[in-house]
Amino acid sequence: MMSSRDAILGRIRRSLGTSEKDAPRLAAVRHRLAETPVNVVPARGQLPDAERVELFIRKAGEVFATVARLGSRDDIPAAVSEYLRDRNLPQAIRRGADARLANLPWEREAQLAVTVGPSAGQDLAGLSHADAGVAETGTVVLTSGADNPTTLNFLPDHHIVVVDTSTVTGDYETVWAGLRRRFGAGTMPRTVNLVTGPSRSADIEETLLLGAHGPRSLHILVVG
Repeated sequence: MMSSRDAILGRIRRSLGTSEKDAPRLAAVRHRLAETPVNVVPARGQLPDAERVELFIRKAGEVFATVARLGSRDDIPAAVSEYLRDRNLPQAIRRGADARLANLPWEREAQLAVTVGPSAGQDLAGLSHADAGVAETGTVVLTSGADNPTTLNFLPDHHIVVVDTSTVTGDYETVWAGLRRRFGAGTMPRTVNLVTGPSRSADIEETLLLGAHGPRSLHILVVG
């Protein structure tokens, strides 16, 4: 019996005039997977370190994210507490099991309740640690897993993301190359989320609405 998947793919191949045994196409796919050729890299992000971080911050602001610069990782708990306080939110944050977040001096913020694990949708604020930032667009790159659950990216109204300045790249190609080195061939995470600003939509009467299908606020803590 042919599965629905096989039937659909078969119809696509027939419409394209190709075969699943098309040697040139298979060779092209194998070559792309093995060699991971680089696409066009915009010049905009090719800057010295300090200027690249400044571009990342500026681009993040242009897409309605807010940014705070921190000199040390130990400043993160206070910055989280300040963000919640300034917006009259409860002193409560949910984070993943990321060791970079677990090892912070949370005890300094006695009023801040920190819970660990994926969100079930009741959390107002979530905290994640980005794998990287992309200067050309102000994007944060988040990989799924227990360290930084994907639910924290989309379910809380307020998403706070930590980005180390050392991981701010100029372009997406550099990010993908770094992820391939980190995880290895065939062992990439289930999802890689590229988040550019808070959730927003202008589908209805071209009126911008924040929080349409995700967090209404994205706050980035740039450390270093």
